[in-house]
Amino acid sequence: NWMMATLQPYRVEATTGSPDGMLTSYYEPMYGARRVQGNGFNVPVYQTPVGFGKRKPWLSRQQIESSPSVQAALAGHEIAWLDDPVKVLVLHIQGSGRLNMTEPDGRQRQVRAAFAATNDHPYRSVGKWLLERGLVRDATWPGITAWTQANPSRVQEMLWSNPRYVFFREEALDEVSSNFGPKGAQGVPLTAERSIAVDRRSIPYGTPVWLSSSGPTQALNRLVLAQDTGSAIVGAVRADYFMGSGEIAGDIAGRTKQDLRLWVLWPKGAPAP
Repeated sequence: NWMMATLQPYRVEATTGSPDGMLTSYYEPMYGARRVQGNGFNVPVYQTPVGFGKRKPWLSRQQIESSPSVQAALAGHEIAWLDDPVKVLVLHIQGSGRLNMTEPDGRQRQVRAAFAATNDHPYRSVGKWLLERGLVRDATWPGITAWTQANPSRVQEMLWSNPRYVFFREEALDEVSSNFGPKGAQGVPLTAERSIAVDRRSIPYGTPVWLSSSGPTQALNRLVLAQDTGSAIVGAVRADYFMGSGEIAGDIAGRTKQDLRLWVLWPKGAPAP
């Protein structure tokens, strides 16, 4: 009742006047990790290196992963080690993840690898790279995963097609923070199925938004909050829907690419957005 009395809905439209856009979805992956390299866990998750940021854009993904001198400079900056380079790519694309960490003494605990910085290279979709070469017909994550399992010799080539690289910081998880997602660009924890990433030039952070999408993966008509952004989220009628954490959320998020309409809820009496 308060919202209906206080807020006015405005339909979001592109500069062309079209109200139709695209909805995708993202999630927080959950992977097994090791603090110390070995036993198949040989792919690093790095924290931001010392002196990073003085040169932008920094090195590309291929340069970071193939240069012996860069690898030597990054030694000691590993937060964790994973057992699959594709998992690390997913972590980079999603921007954060939960790691079920095994410590050197055998203790296990869950921590969050939270977004810290990027190398400022543009994001390139590995799914699009596969489609353009006729290597897959299904560019969802299930389809991409099937291709990587069938073509292990070409996985590195696929990974390097995306030059963007992400650095992380480790965050402890307690009983409260483990019930929420990572902090979005607004600086507050994301809520599963209630937070969206938007193009900040079109919709300010914190704006209540009515989201409508008819499927086929998800039929959604619900109130959400604009709390995050992403390099691939560009345009007025564009949203990335936070599904939550873990494998089930990831399966749904990886298949979501569908129609979208948005209405922002703006204070009555304030200038129209």
